[in-house]
Amino acid sequence: MPELPEVETIKKDLSLKILRKKIRRTAVFDRVIVKTSLKDFAKYLRGNTFMDIERIGKLLIFSLKEGGRVLLAHLGMTGQLVYVRAGVAPGKFTRVVIYFMDGSALFFNDIRKFGYLKLAREKDKNAIIAKSFGLDALSSHFTANKLKEFLRRKKGSSLKAALLDQKLLAGIGNIYADEICFDAGFLPSRKAGSLSLAEIRRMYRSIKKVLADAVKNRGTSFRNYVDANGKSGNFSRQLKVYGREGSLCVKCGRTLIRKIILAGRGTRYCPHCQK
Repeated sequence: MPELPEVETIKKDLSLKILRKKIRRTAVFDRVIVKTSLKDFAKYLRGNTFMDIERIGKLLIFSLKEGGRVLLAHLGMTGQLVYVRAGVAPGKFTRVVIYFMDGSALFFNDIRKFGYLKLAREKDKNAIIAKSFGLDALSSHFTANKLKEFLRRKKGSSLKAALLDQKLLAGIGNIYADEICFDAGFLPSRKAGSLSLAEIRRMYRSIKKVLADAVKNRGTSFRNYVDANGKSGNFSRQLKVYGREGSLCVKCGRTLIRKIILAGRGTRYCPHCQK
């Protein structure tokens, strides 16, 4: 599933490619992806222009020049937003295409069809964000004190479950929750309320560090993720625990990485380096 670093990479790429380009038309190949009437979807996008792109957690918000609407895009588990030049045909898993006047296009591809596109008024956008998304993990407003507050609210849950709670801290998914716990040296099964103030600060530094490094390396391509150019991310080469179960720990070099099910997700850790 694309997480914060992958979605941030796509946001940055598309900001250089599609802003201020007039939209010629849309094509919807799978109705389930568009959570708006197809009539309104075509009406508000045709002849319009994307002016800005924001990101909250794993949600992309495309501001439109006219019509008082924004386009919300969530990639779900296997979604892709790929910018293509003129003459490229939709693929087998292309669900929606937004065509621009210069012949280029934006493909929304999705194998499992858990992603979505939705037009929303400003007030509706704010209501959706308030209901489903907490503080963005890369936001300047996210501080060690905020993390302390979040962990207290989830004190009976595991660290893994706390990190995955999008309504508290938006953007961290399964891959980065495992990598953050490893970087901080904490077992993902440890209770969120058990961390001391010093340990909370360590966890905070690891959150910021791991996510920033992943963004710098254009995200992790483990299964379906590609950036807006259709290329794989490079952070998969730096993964320390995720997908490495049964391999020797890269830190201690003597313990095999284990995998358990925690918070309903496959979870990897080093029994020696994480306490």
